[in-house]
Amino acid sequence: MKTNIRIGALAFVAVSVSYYLWVGSTGGVFGWASAAMVWPIVAITVAIMVFAFSGDGIMAAFTGKNSAAFRNGLVGIGTVTGVRPTGTTLNDQPQVRIDFSVEGADGKVFPSSAKMIVPLTELALLRPGVVLPVRYLADRTDKVEVDRSGDTAQIQAAFDQSMIRKGVTTQEKLDIAAKGVAAQAVVQSLSVPGEIRNGNSRLDLGLIVTRPDGSTFATRVEKFLPPSSVSQVQVGRVVQVRYLPGNESEVVLALSANA
Repeated sequence: MKTNIRIGALAFVAVSVSYYLWVGSTGGVFGWASAAMVWPIVAITVAIMVFAFSGDGIMAAFTGKNSAAFRNGLVGIGTVTGVRPTGTTLNDQPQVRIDFSVEGADGKVFPSSAKMIVPLTELALLRPGVVLPVRYLADRTDKVEVDRSGDTAQIQAAFDQSMIRKGVTTQEKLDIAAKGVAAQAVVQSLSVPGEIRNGNSRLDLGLIVTRPDGSTFATRVEKFLPPSSVSQVQVGRVVQVRYLPGNESEVVLALSANA
């Protein structure tokens, strides 16, 4: 769609300039100063606006949706590796280029980048290590768009499969997270055996879980976490968990990916 709009704008410029040249060449000495000269000016102005507002990230900022090319693209897990301004602004909000390391739907990792308008109040949240869902095209992985679909089920499924591939979780634990009873737990103990998987450290946690009826039970949980998330499970912290009433020895923690 973006390409068609730009082609239309260029065609408008071509027709307007051609009309002006025809009027100028057939209208005698005053032909070049006729009202026809307005059309090239208008056409060029429109073309500049079209190219500016159809740039990467600009239309998404207006519509709140991914561009047509990426709307049905594959879902990848993007880890921010760098952020820098492009020099473009929209309503005083800067456009930035975000560099990513993207894990595709097939598990392969590739470098890519996206451009988007970011409110000033959210700019500080974009830092190396932050994980975001992205949309990409299988035949062109050098460019992605941050997902704006709002399809939480599809995005969660992509994150889940990524964690399974990395050995950070299992399908059984994901089933508990999806179907288990929601509860709160207090971290009672924390030990670090030293095992690392894909940059995630293994933590052995002792939890006191509060059931919905107010009673409690103790359990232990093995969890692989990136360094940025370790602060969420310090001793004394209250964490969200899920468990199956028939098997309270298996408890799954629900932690934020970008805390």
